[in-house]
Amino acid sequence: MGYHHLALAAKDMKATHDFYERIMGFELVKVEVAPIPGGGWGKHFFYRMDGDDKRFIAFWELHETAGQEGYKYDLNEAAGLPPGTNHYSFTVDTVEELLAWKDRWNAAGLDVLEIDHNWCHSVYTRDPNGNMVEFCATTGSFTPEDRTRALAALDETEFKPSPPPAKMQPWPAAEKEDA
Repeated sequence: MGYHHLALAAKDMKATHDFYERIMGFELVKVEVAPIPGGGWGKHFFYRMDGDDKRFIAFWELHETAGQEGYKYDLNEAAGLPPGTNHYSFTVDTVEELLAWKDRWNAAGLDVLEIDHNWCHSVYTRDPNGNMVEFCATTGSFTPEDRTRALAALDETEFKPSPPPAKMQPWPAAEKEDA
């Protein structure tokens, strides 16, 4: 079962639109404008992610809502969590596709972090709202021992770290040439 859409609030909808349509390649296909429970109104923008009408990411641009000036749009900042704890990840089929996203993000002026987690390989950046966005390729398979270890971790109360990543590489944003 997949999900239909992930909905998030946007701090700056025009910057969010530029990131998700121009840089990510998602297509804005629908907006719903409606009242918000508790007062105010919002525009709910839907971006088609994979060329069909089954999976979307959506963003709310809120207007005239109570407390709006104090909103935090970064999921981790809002929840008081360490950076990157809450994030969303999109799938790619190969490491080559993953590295193409790294290059695309860098060329767009975004910092990227690449991590080979030993069973999946990921690249991360931040969207205009401060949220961490990931592309991930599964590179390994799961064994019965992996499941046994995961089940045991449910009851553990002490630090028993996984093996370190095979690779962790920051890729700073490409320098923009002066116009």
